[in-house]
Amino acid sequence: MEKIIIRDEFIKLGQALKLAGLVDSGVEAKIQIGEGLVKVNGEIEYQRGKKIRPDDVIEYDGHKIRVEN
Repeated sequence: MEKIIIRDEFIKLGQALKLAGLVDSGVEAKIQIGEGLVKVNGEIEYQRGKKIRPDDVIEYDGHKIRVEN
C-alpha cells in the first residue's frame, strides 16, 4: 500500500488524489470522483471536498493510498 504524508489535520479528497499522483488536475479528480470510481475506507465517495484524515485509505484505479501525518 502506498502512502501520502499530510501536515495538516485533513486534506480534501481531490487534493489527495493529486498529491498521490493518481490524477493530473482538479478537474480530472472531480470527474473520477463524480463517476463513483474512488473509494474512501472501502465505500464509494462522491464528494470531491470530503475531508480525508490520517489513517484513511483511498482506493482508485487499482491503487490503495493510506494517509499519514
